[in-house]
Amino acid sequence: MREESEGDIIVIEIPFKLRRRGGRKQVVVPDNTPSAPTQLQFALARAFHWRKMLDEGEVGSLQELAVILGIEETKVARQLRMTLLAPDIVEAVLDGMEPEGLTLVQLYKGIPILWEEQRRLFRFPAAAS
Repeated sequence: MREESEGDIIVIEIPFKLRRRGGRKQVVVPDNTPSAPTQLQFALARAFHWRKMLDEGEVGSLQELAVILGIEETKVARQLRMTLLAPDIVEAVLDGMEPEGLTLVQLYKGIPILWEEQRRLFRFPAAAS
C-alpha cells in the first residue's frame, strides 16, 4: 500500500488483482505488500472509487453502476454510504487504527449524517477542536 499527498488530496494505492473463483470475484494481494489491506480498507476504496465514477459521469446512475458491477442496487447504495464517513474516521481505517471490533456489518447497518454521532456510535475519539 502506498500513500502520497497532492495538496489537499491524499492518493492511496492498494495493489491487487481480481480473480474469478467459483463464479465469485476474489481479491488477490501481491505477497510483497507490506501488510494486506483489511476488508474495511477494501470496502472504503471501492466506495470512493464508485463515488468517483458517479461524480465524473463514468456511469449515469446508481442503477447503471449496479448493472455494470453485477450486484444488487441496494448493496451498491449501502457501500456508497461509506463515503459519508467523517474524514478522520476514513483516515483511521486506512491507517489500520479503527477501534477493535469495527466491522462492515456495523457500517452497513447505518451511518449517521453527523460526524460526531459517527464517532460516538463507532467508538472513535471525539474530534480535536
